[in-house]
Amino acid sequence: MSSSNGPRVLRVLQSRQETRAFYDKISGVYDLLAERSEGPVRQSGLDKLAIEPGERVLEIGFGTGHCLVQLAEAVGREGKVFGIDVSEGMRAQAQARLEKAHLMDRVALACGDATRLPYPDNSVDAVFMSFTLELFDTPEIPQVLAECRRVLRAGGRIGVVAITKEAGDGFAVEAYEWTHRHFPNLLDCRPIFARRAMEEAGFRIKDATITRMWVPVEIVVAEKASEEAK
Repeated sequence: MSSSNGPRVLRVLQSRQETRAFYDKISGVYDLLAERSEGPVRQSGLDKLAIEPGERVLEIGFGTGHCLVQLAEAVGREGKVFGIDVSEGMRAQAQARLEKAHLMDRVALACGDATRLPYPDNSVDAVFMSFTLELFDTPEIPQVLAECRRVLRAGGRIGVVAITKEAGDGFAVEAYEWTHRHFPNLLDCRPIFARRAMEEAGFRIKDATITRMWVPVEIVVAEKASEEAK
C-alpha cells in the first residue's frame, strides 16, 4: 500500500481492543519473552535522548516500566515523568516496579491511546517510545507523531526506537512480515520507516542510526523546532 509513512509498510491487522487484551494477557511474562533482546537497544535510545534533571518527560508505551525507572532517576526530585500505555496489565507491572524502586512519587501513569494524548500543549521537554510506534496502524502513525509534537515544548526532543524497513527487505524483515500477515495475534507489530515518518511530521532529525536485534532497528532522536510557538 502507499502511505505517508512509506509505500511498503504493512497495515496493522488487530483492533485496539485486541492489542489491549493481548498485552494484558502477556504482561506478567513480557520480560521473559522480550527483555533480553529489546533491553540493550532500548538503552541506546535512552542514552541518545539524554534526559536531564528537572525535565518533564513522557513515555508512550511504557510496558513493564524499565524505562520509567531510569527516566524517574534521571529527572530527579524536581522533574516529572508521565507514562501512557494501552494495557492495564502493563500499568500494574510498571507501577509495581516503580514502587519497589521508591520512585512512584515522580511518575504519573495513565492507560490510554496515543492518537489522543491526555496532556496539554507544550507541556513536556521530551517524549520517548521504544517498540511502540510500529504497533499503530499505518494511517495512525502521523497522528501519534502529531500528538507528540503538540505536547512537546518548543525545542523539545523525541526519541524513537522501532523495528525498521530502512535497512532493506532482508530475510529477517521478510520473515517478520510473513509472521505478521499470517499470525497477527502473535506478532502484532511490523517494520516501519521511523525517521521518514518523523521528518514528515515536522521534526528536525538530530541523530539516526540503525542497529540490530534479530531484526534491524532504528534509533532516532529529533527535536521540535525552537521557533514553533510555545
